[in-house]
Amino acid sequence: MLVKLSSSALKQTHWYEFAVRFVLGGVATVSAGLIGSHFGVVIGGLFLALPAVFCASATLIESHERRAKEKAGLSGRRRGQKAAALDAAGAALGSIGLAAFAVAFHVTVAASVAAAFIAALTVWAIVSVSAWWLRRKLRFVSRRPHRSDYSPPAKGHGLPS
Repeated sequence: MLVKLSSSALKQTHWYEFAVRFVLGGVATVSAGLIGSHFGVVIGGLFLALPAVFCASATLIESHERRAKEKAGLSGRRRGQKAAALDAAGAALGSIGLAAFAVAFHVTVAASVAAAFIAALTVWAIVSVSAWWLRRKLRFVSRRPHRSDYSPPAKGHGLPS
């Protein structure tokens, strides 16, 4: 599976979903700033590292997937949950990359800020891609369809009742 950029999701997103992401991201950022001003920048930085839009994106991804399945006449509850779980796994892998970025930057910043950014970005890319690759190689996937992914056929479609 190749990672690629697709603009099709932008067409499926309503304006209010962008507003929800913006507001929740802003609330997370302001909260991190308030925590940082009260408890210090080290603690505030830990909260700022939280993917600010994750809270909104997980629920929005779930609702998009559920709606898509329901349009096809199927129950999309399980599909939506799986899509949100995959998003959460990506956020966790991104957090590992973010931690590697912070360590690399901290170790190299004394020599040069520019070199520290280059080193940290390189380490972030290597760790993030490696974590993604490792997850793909080690994951266990059940090939059995889940019952809630299907709904019974409607009456009158030539199937026995």
